[in-house]
Amino acid sequence: MKRPDILTVNTTAATPGPLPATARTLTLAEPDTPFAVVDVHRVLRNAERLARRAERLGVVLRPHVKTAKSLDVAALLRDPSGAPCPVTVSTLAEAEAFADGGHTDLTYAVGIAPHKLPRVLALLRRGVRLRVLLDSGAQAEAVAEAARGAGLAIPAQIEIDCDGHRGGLRPEDPALTDIGRVLHEAGCLDGVLAHAGESYFATTPEARRRAAEQERDAAVTAAERLRAAGLPVPVVSVGSTPTAHAAEDLGGVTELRAGNYVFFDLVMAGLGVCRVDDLALSVVVTVIGHRPELGRILTDGGWMAMSRDRGTARQAQDQGYGLVTDLDGRLLPGLVMTDASQEHGILTAREGTDLPELPLGTRLRILPNHACATAAQHRGYHVVDSSRTGTGAPEAVAYWPRVTGW
Repeated sequence: MKRPDILTVNTTAATPGPLPATARTLTLAEPDTPFAVVDVHRVLRNAERLARRAERLGVVLRPHVKTAKSLDVAALLRDPSGAPCPVTVSTLAEAEAFADGGHTDLTYAVGIAPHKLPRVLALLRRGVRLRVLLDSGAQAEAVAEAARGAGLAIPAQIEIDCDGHRGGLRPEDPALTDIGRVLHEAGCLDGVLAHAGESYFATTPEARRRAAEQERDAAVTAAERLRAAGLPVPVVSVGSTPTAHAAEDLGGVTELRAGNYVFFDLVMAGLGVCRVDDLALSVVVTVIGHRPELGRILTDGGWMAMSRDRGTARQAQDQGYGLVTDLDGRLLPGLVMTDASQEHGILTAREGTDLPELPLGTRLRILPNHACATAAQHRGYHVVDSSRTGTGAPEAVAYWPRVTGW
């Protein structure tokens, strides 16, 4: 994957921009803490890994932008022609922002509520192909009625439940073909979509392979039932970060979705999907106090900076609220963020290790449990490039804003 040009962050502005020749570069020792950091070298490495896999499996990769919610991150995922890649979104705010940024092929992968259809139609009128998702006859009727009223097709995919994790229809549900027919008669049937949410609890490679096979089989079976009823199914979409990295055969599938993989996190590392060294997102915090009698170090990064996600609590190794590194990204052995209040983080040492001496004002980086939840606490990312060598605090090579809201 060709390394793109990265903007240098303007030290006096809150938005990206090139620095004047005489300006100095911002380092991670300067912005007020806490703030989010993204390592562009790791993002590119993670992105290239899955892009190669999708190519080998013969499917289109449709990244889910709900994790980074960043046009700048999506720009790293462009296809070889340089065109914006097809993306999956989780909010209409994301759909609108990515449409503004030049993306014209989007899937809104959350069940559609009828009152949101006017925003969907507004994007379709702009020439953006925005697919909606549904799993009920009531939703299908609402989409069909809105499409006829507007004189526009609203591409719609039927959500298939492959593992009982959340929404969707089972592939054998009699309602599947009824819903498909309602959509087809309005010119809206676009395909089927499945998400193996239970794969986030698959702790072995074999379990993840089985989850990927189950996800594929459910989507393909549903598509075959619809086709047997005379209904077209151009898109068969599957994906989650664990199954995307475990799938060995995607016969019958047309596209693969994943989102967390651009950043990865401790949950994915705990499952074995990635290594801790692959985590691209961290949060810089400052040591603000010590409680040696309790074996604690206090920081200014609480759950408002990290989120309340404790996703590793159910894994073999509980990582608390996150692992701790120095400002260069080197892990501090045995040091874990074990507790948090709104604006306070508590660091403690694992049994058998000593609490390090970290003076007041020391800056640290916390690697998160759940990248999506942690990223959501911040307005944007200070971007570093760990492939660059140097001394002193890492330099920020860019600032990338995030899309917020719904």
